[in-house]
Order: sequence, then C-alpha cells, then structure tokens
Amino acid sequence: MTSIAAIAGFHPAQRVSISDYLCRHGVDEAEIKVYERFYGFSEIRIAEGMGLADQMLVSAARLADLPRLRHRIRYVIQARTMPIASPYPTNPLHTVRSGLGLEHATAFCLNQQACASGLLAVEVAGRLLERDGDPQALALIFVGEKMFTSSAQVLSFTAVMGESTAAVLVAPGEGPDTVLSYASRIYGRYYLGPRMPAELNNQFADGYADALAEVIRAAVDGAGLTIDDIALILPHHVNRMSWVRVLRRLGLRGRDRLFLDNLASTGHCFAADPFLNRETAQQQGRLRNGDYYVMTSVGLGATFSAMVLAC
Repeated sequence: MTSIAAIAGFHPAQRVSISDYLCRHGVDEAEIKVYERFYGFSEIRIAEGMGLADQMLVSAARLADLPRLRHRIRYVIQARTMPIASPYPTNPLHTVRSGLGLEHATAFCLNQQACASGLLAVEVAGRLLERDGDPQALALIFVGEKMFTSSAQVLSFTAVMGESTAAVLVAPGEGPDTVLSYASRIYGRYYLGPRMPAELNNQFADGYADALAEVIRAAVDGAGLTIDDIALILPHHVNRMSWVRVLRRLGLRGRDRLFLDNLASTGHCFAADPFLNRETAQQQGRLRNGDYYVMTSVGLGATFSAMVLAC
C-alpha cells in the first residue's frame, strides 16, 4: 500500500491574462473567446526569472516537515511531461537533490507518459518503497515544469500551459491520503500527439470522453467502490467542455463533484494539476476524513490515467 504524506504547491506571483498571452502567440480574437468562455481559462502564472530548479526548490521548501524527514528520503523523482526540460548539460533534478542535501537519495526522471507521468511517479515510488521494505522510507516527487519550448505553451483547442509546480511526499503503507487503486490505458495509435493528421486527431477527440471515463471506472472498480462513493474528482486542466462529456459518461449530473476551482487561474500545469487541486481542495474543506476521491490525468501520446485515494 502507498500513501501521499504531503503536497506543497508553488504558484508564481506573475499573472498573465489568457487574452494577452494567446494574442502574443498569434491566436485570433474569436478563438481566444472560445478559450475563455467555453474552455474556462482566464489567466496563468509564469515564474519569470526563475529556472525550473528554482521552482522545484521553492515547492520543496513549502513542505514544512522536509528538514526533519530529509534523512528518510530514499528517492527523488521528477515526473516530466517532456523529454527535454532544460538546455544541455543542465539537469535541474541533480541541482535540486544537491540543494536539498539529498545526495544519499536515488534521483531519476519519468517522462514517457507526458502529463500522466505524475500519477505514474506515485505508483512507481510506492512500488519501490514497498520493495525496499523500510516503513520509514519516503520518496519526494516533483511535478510541473517551465514552458521550455514554444510548442509546449499552447495546446490547440485543449489548454494553455502555466508554470505552477508542486512537491509531493510519498510513503509506504496507509497515511493521510492512501492510494487504493491506479489504472492506466495507453492508446499508442495517437503517439504523434498534436502532430496527428486531421483524421486521427478527430478519432482521438471523438473517443476522448469514453476513454477517460473508462479508466476512471477501472480505478474506481479496482478500489472496490462505485462512482457514487467518490466525493470529488481532481482533474487535469483541459478544455472544460470535455469534462462535461466525461461526467455524462460516468452518469454524474452537474459538476458538484468535479473540482475546477484552479483551472481558470492556473491553466494546465503539465503533470501538476491533480496535486495542486488536492492541496486547494484540502484548504477549502472540500475533502474530509473518510472521503474517497479520484485524481486524473491524460498525457499526449496517449496515456489515460486515474488514481483513487482515501482521506
């Protein structure tokens, strides 16, 4: 069994309106209105003047117990969405490991599932910790990235990328947020992502809601629950309208159990969205002890993932 012991998010202070941002990227006014009115985006946060290592260090510093727990951390994992996140030969993860005094820990990146890599990192960390057999050991996971290339800044008809990040502590056994199940489905025919030809892209769009609803149901079934048992769904931040279709496939009426409070103000923060949503939901009292909730993410390529946890 695996649990999430703590989450600490970092939202950069600089805010940029979606309208201004998309205008800079050559998006016309009509399409900008679609992003705002239908997709639900209003602004994003940008960490101008900060490198990715700086952002990761700030996120880690917000884990209040990290200094006390430092000696217990066995793995430091960066769940990246893109193979390249900084210019060669810089490696932000190694910089962060040294900066936090974690040279004793094994450090590695996961990046083959794009924005679904964050949930995969929790699953992998849990397996590693269970294999090691030390009930006191921990893994430190980093999610969220810089918009390193222009192609990573806007996903057409899907999302606008932001630079909020999070640090996540994972522990073996039961804890404040215990992982009950994890489900993942890879649809390899969509491996070209945004570079897919129009026909294949249309197929992906048509099947998106069914695929995501299916993987959520698989995770819920794996936890021995029903969708009615789920108090809240903590989503990845894409096109708000696509979530209406997913909820319909799940048989959920209305959006009471879909947490979209951060979407308008942060944009899509790579693999960090569900973790940032967990932190905000906790702060707002939207989740209580004994509640079950779902984290979701879909990575270009295409990986659909869902994880069920118990508070």
